[in-house]
Amino acid sequence: MTLAALMLMAFTSLGAATVCGALGYGYSSLSVPVALFVTTARILSPALVMIEVVINLYALYLNRKAAPRVFPRVIPLLVGLVPGVLLGAALLTYVESAHVKLGTFTVLLPLILLQAAGVRWPIRRERTAAVPLGAGVGVLYGLTTISGPPLALFWNNQGLSKDDFKVGLAIARTVESVFALAAYAYLGTITAGSIDLLPWLVPGVLVGMPLGHWLIRRINSETFRRVCMSFDAYLVALGLSSAVAAAGIVPAAVAYQLLAITAVVDTILLVTFFKRRPLEPAASGFGLAIAEPNS
Repeated sequence: MTLAALMLMAFTSLGAATVCGALGYGYSSLSVPVALFVTTARILSPALVMIEVVINLYALYLNRKAAPRVFPRVIPLLVGLVPGVLLGAALLTYVESAHVKLGTFTVLLPLILLQAAGVRWPIRRERTAAVPLGAGVGVLYGLTTISGPPLALFWNNQGLSKDDFKVGLAIARTVESVFALAAYAYLGTITAGSIDLLPWLVPGVLVGMPLGHWLIRRINSETFRRVCMSFDAYLVALGLSSAVAAAGIVPAAVAYQLLAITAVVDTILLVTFFKRRPLEPAASGFGLAIAEPNS
């Protein structure tokens, strides 16, 4: 990997960690779309999961007092999440990197836009739906270390309070990262290439996390969250357009229309957000969704 590619990953890690420190998650969902331009998921995912284990354990520690209250509600999700993570980690060895990129961006883009639109589809049979949802999120995490957007959308849909939302997210992400790391170690997926990325990624985390904590106390958290979501949408749309063009599904000129469409949709959603923003109280919960968990 070239020095320019490593420097790109270092600065991306700093930016993603700053967002994570401010909002509570987002490290992988922001860093992966950029990093996949210069490396493969087989090298990237083990490196990121080693970092995320520490981040998620820290988040769980901060919310440890409320964890026993929320844990029963998270159990059905974990029932599907754990085997999904193990399956995703196993697939990482066999699935082509190009297919991982295409699948990752295809899943992420609509989730980000749904969150930007503040859409909610409350599920009445939550415990039943949580198992297959957890399995799908687990596979995605095992392959890419991304799970924040679907988990946030699910908990927001179910109307968790702000505190329970943070705890539920911390429990789920801690479990998935620990099991993913164990699976990677068992399968021999943690290679020298993954280890070599850590010196370029860790400094950004060490600086960015406290920077994000400091920053969010001095700016409007909801506006910051929405701007980060737009940036993420553009990154993912660019990655999806590139992956579609590289796969030869459609000509490149057509593939990059996905980026243009995303720009139009996000601009409409962003204008709508700022028009109604003065009428809404500032948000204080974690997550990238406009629709905050109910108080």
